[in-house]
Amino acid sequence: MPRQRPIGIGHNGGPPLQPRKRRSETGTGRIGRFFDWRFAHRKAWKKPRDIALRREDKAEALGLTYEEYSLEIMERGYYPQPEHVAGIKAKRAERRRAGGVVGQSLKGRRLD
Repeated sequence: MPRQRPIGIGHNGGPPLQPRKRRSETGTGRIGRFFDWRFAHRKAWKKPRDIALRREDKAEALGLTYEEYSLEIMERGYYPQPEHVAGIKAKRAERRRAGGVVGQSLKGRRLD
């Protein structure tokens, strides 16, 4: 039950004139953080079709997967060049052990 505020002089007891700010239903605890991370993850990986196809082509030319190429852009802030490929491929085993993004391709997927 919400806490009742004392009504001041001249107040008719009606609803407030200014709407209250809505609180997130998930709150700021662990469960709220889970949904924040899930939203951010989806937003980071969801790109327009033409950008996804361009990245797929560039990744294929370098011998990388789309996910590895995009991950380098998101994590490091640069577009991978041929001199970076050896270091990226060296991280594949580590990413596999960690359950991360490795070896997937966009070929055969619908990009709508």
